Amino acid sequence: MAIKKDKVDVVMVGLGWTGAIMGMELTEAGLNVLALERGDMRDTNTDTPYPKAVDELKYSVRGALFQDLSRETVTIRHTMSDTAVPYRQHGSFLLGDGVGGAGFHWNGMMYRNLPEELNMRTHHEQKYGKKFIPEGMTIQDHGVTYEELEPFYDFSEKVMAVSGKAGNLKGKIVPGGNPLEGARSDEFPTKPLTYQYSASLVEKAMRDVGYHPYPAPAANASEPFTNPYGVRIGPCNYCGFCENYGCYMYSKASPQTTILPVLLKRKNFEVRTKAQVIKVNLDASGKRATGVTYIDAQGREVEQPADLVLLTAFQTHNVRLLLLSGIGKPYDPVTGEGVVGKNFAYQYNGGINVVMPKGTQFNPFIGTGAGGVGMDDLNADQFDHGPLGFIGGASVRHVRYGGRPIKQTGTLPGEKVPNWGSEWKGSVQDAYQRTLTIGMSGSVMAYRDCYLSLDPTYKDANGQPLLRMTLNWKENEEKMLSYVGSQMEKVGQAMNPEKVVKAVRKAGSSWDTRVYQSTHLTGGAIMGTTPKDSVVNKYLQSWDVPNVFVYGASAFPQNMGYNPTGLVTALAYHSAKAIREQYLKNPGPLVQA
Repeated sequence: MAIKKDKVDVVMVGLGWTGAIMGMELTEAGLNVLALERGDMRDTNTDTPYPKAVDELKYSVRGALFQDLSRETVTIRHTMSDTAVPYRQHGSFLLGDGVGGAGFHWNGMMYRNLPEELNMRTHHEQKYGKKFIPEGMTIQDHGVTYEELEPFYDFSEKVMAVSGKAGNLKGKIVPGGNPLEGARSDEFPTKPLTYQYSASLVEKAMRDVGYHPYPAPAANASEPFTNPYGVRIGPCNYCGFCENYGCYMYSKASPQTTILPVLLKRKNFEVRTKAQVIKVNLDASGKRATGVTYIDAQGREVEQPADLVLLTAFQTHNVRLLLLSGIGKPYDPVTGEGVVGKNFAYQYNGGINVVMPKGTQFNPFIGTGAGGVGMDDLNADQFDHGPLGFIGGASVRHVRYGGRPIKQTGTLPGEKVPNWGSEWKGSVQDAYQRTLTIGMSGSVMAYRDCYLSLDPTYKDANGQPLLRMTLNWKENEEKMLSYVGSQMEKVGQAMNPEKVVKAVRKAGSSWDTRVYQSTHLTGGAIMGTTPKDSVVNKYLQSWDVPNVFVYGASAFPQNMGYNPTGLVTALAYHSAKAIREQYLKNPGPLVQA
């Protein structure tokens, strides 16, 4: 029999970015909030102090901050006719674990989506006609506009001490920033990070070709900053240990460096670690959540009653918990009916490798997580898609992440070199100082046959079905990245290099889950304007169970060519405002179906 705990006002499943944000907002409103985190407590000063933090073998190779896939993973297949197999080793994406989640080990790329991306279907139908969207592509509008979210983007950036330069300030284009972005109400909290030498070369080449480069927005503070919660954030020292690591300089924004120092001290907030939530409990009507059930560190089943249930875990976990709990109708790709699991998407990425003449000294060990140069000329609908025959685009950037010896040293691009021996050593030595990559983060549209479901065979350590991913690359994305890659070759050539090597997948290739691409998984609990086409409304409130809210990139109806954290955090603050100002006064649906 389950242990039953005393009731709380709010129970949250997961304590990453969205959990920290909602915890702050709702404790400030006077509610008693409990966060259930299945992993360990993580803290910057005890878990990742210097020099403990800069252990590449521990963090990048062995994945100390990642989910234990032997206890719970996902299964993956390319098509509905395939048999899914378990994801046994971290490859294509890296699932975070513990307090902070993926927000503890991310790089800090903090973008706002371009305005047209929030009304994707309407925008393309109006501009190109309904027939331009191919059959089987299930893109849709988010149900919220850029203008509605702008104040929450702005606040998120201030919480994270994001460095950058505005290009569109209150509707006026200003020099130095991104002229293609949506209008900002304020300048970035901190100035842009200083370019490394390679970024300066790429910026000049982009401009010479006719594009509009700008300093990439980075949640890596460029100078000391005190955020709206009173938390002091230090300047980045370009150590080159960001992705896969905690930040010992307190410069990379994470829940630990921006929110938790205040939240954890509040008397009306509690976090329980090693608490694996296995379902959201519903009353007899199935229309109201009564709390959650979790497995504690001793393996005991615990029932936690609550008035409000917030799913603030990673995208995959949120969708799985909805399916396990029977909240919403599971998506059926054959009939097209149901919504939970629908519109699963990823990102279609590539790059341009540029080899400069011998004698070039880039000093790649001077690195940041997100600082560098980017451009949006080939992103979203910033160019005419009519004659090209595809939808979407890619954000393009050059970021020098570091020059670590195990995972960040390679041989000369385009050369066949042995995997060991003197020839390999010579090629690594030759390549280290004079190569750079211009990366392309490509959008991925939603499709009828790309979705999430419960696996009929494989189960986790608690005996529950694993989440099953069904996804493969489509012709639309292949055309998109081929086009963007061909344009970026021109940028590479403008640098007067020794050679340029295009790194774009061959058409017809399948998703290779063994190779890291990004952790930008989206969809499955998508937002929209009606219960027929979405799981949650514009405030991330469940249409079916109004006292359940679902946060994170699971709400994205399709994936954009940006990192998701900017939109994820803006949507969370947008939801928090609605809960505080509307829901708490009159609990129930915030949007009428």
